[in-house]
Amino acid sequence: MHWLKKPEELERLDLGGLIYWNSEGIPELKYYFHEAKGVYVPDFWADINVINSMGSESVGYDTQKPEALLERILNASSNPGDLVLDCFCGSGTTAAVAEKLGRRWITCDLGRFAIHTTRKRLLDIPGVKPFVVQNLGKYERQAWQRAEFSDQLSAVSGQPSAAVHQAYINFILQLYHARPITGYVWLHGVKSGRMVHVGAVDAPISPGDVTQIALEFRKAVGSGADAPAVNAVDILGWDFAFELNEVAKQQATLANLNVRFVRIPREVLEKKAVEQGDIKFFELAALAVDVAQRHPRGVTVRLSDFVIPPDDVPADVQAAISHWSQWIDYWAVDWDNASAQAGDTFHNMWQTYRTRKDKSLALDAAHTYDAPGEYRIMVKVIDILGNDTTKTIQITVP
Repeated sequence: MHWLKKPEELERLDLGGLIYWNSEGIPELKYYFHEAKGVYVPDFWADINVINSMGSESVGYDTQKPEALLERILNASSNPGDLVLDCFCGSGTTAAVAEKLGRRWITCDLGRFAIHTTRKRLLDIPGVKPFVVQNLGKYERQAWQRAEFSDQLSAVSGQPSAAVHQAYINFILQLYHARPITGYVWLHGVKSGRMVHVGAVDAPISPGDVTQIALEFRKAVGSGADAPAVNAVDILGWDFAFELNEVAKQQATLANLNVRFVRIPREVLEKKAVEQGDIKFFELAALAVDVAQRHPRGVTVRLSDFVIPPDDVPADVQAAISHWSQWIDYWAVDWDNASAQAGDTFHNMWQTYRTRKDKSLALDAAHTYDAPGEYRIMVKVIDILGNDTTKTIQITVP
C-alpha cells in the first residue's frame, strides 16, 4: 500500500530507517512492539469472559454484566467527569464502573432488589462519593393509573375522574381477593370479615388516614349489609409514613380496632405478573430498637428485635432462619433527622450490611453529638425480601 503515500513521505521514512525493502523490491513499513497500540476491537466482542458465579465480582444477580465490558464501553464513549445514565441498572455494574472511572452517574430500576444490590455494591467501593437513593415511584403509578383505566377519563376535560379512582380501587381489591363495598369514603372492601382500605397511588398512608378509617369504622358498625363483622381493618398502601406501624397501631388499639398494614406490591403494574397470578401482598414488619445514652453526648443504638409476619415468607426461608437478625440484610441510621417532618428525607450517616464474603451483621451503632439539644434518630432496615422498615427515636442530649 506504499502507493498511498507521497514520494517525499516515503523518502522521509526511508531515511529514518522505517522502510524495509523486501526481496521483490517493494517497500514495507516497519512497526516496533513498543509503539503498538493493539488491534482494533471488532464488532463482535468475544474476549470478555462472562461472570463466574463463584468469582469475587459476582453479586448473585442473574443478569449481571462483567465490569470489563462496561469499562470498554465507558472509556470509548465518555471522558472523566461526564454524566452516565443507565435506565435499567440491574446489579449496578454501570454505576460501579462509572464511579471507579471518575464519571458522574444516574441509574434507576423498578425492582427493589436491583436498587438494594446496587446500593450495597457502590458502598463497597473504597472512597465512593456520596450518592442519593430516591423513590420516584408515584409518578410511574400515576401514569399507570391513567393508562390502565383510561376509559374512565372525563369525557369533558379528558382528566382522571372519580371513576378512575374507583376502578383502581376495585382492581386492587380483586387482586387482594376482597369484595368491594359501597356507601363509605374510607372503607372500600371486605375480606374474611375484615374491612379493607385501599390507599391512593400518589400519597403514603398517614396516621391521619388511620384516624379517619377508625372514625368511619365506628360509624359503620351495625349500619347494614356491609357493616363490619369483626373489629378489624386491613390498610393497603404503596408507601407508609415513617413510624406509622407503631403510632397508628397504638391509635387503633385505643379504639379497640385490630389494624393490619399491607404493602401493595409494585408487581401490580406489570400486566404479565397480574395475568400469571404472581401478586403477593406483604404485611409491614415490626422493628424494636434500644437506645443508650453515654456521656459526654454519646449515644448507642441497638437493634433488639425484628419481626416479619410469617404468612409473607416461604416455608423453606422460614426454616433456614434461627435468629431474628437473619431477616435483616442492611440497616442504616440518620442521627439527626430534623428534616423528616417536612419531607420524610432520610440521610445515611451510618450503615452496615451483609456481603458474600462476610455474612455477619453488626446490631449496634454509636455516635457522638457535637452539641447538646433535641435530636430525632431514624433507623432504616431492609430485610432479605427487599422491604424497608423504619423507626424513629426522640432523644435529648445534655
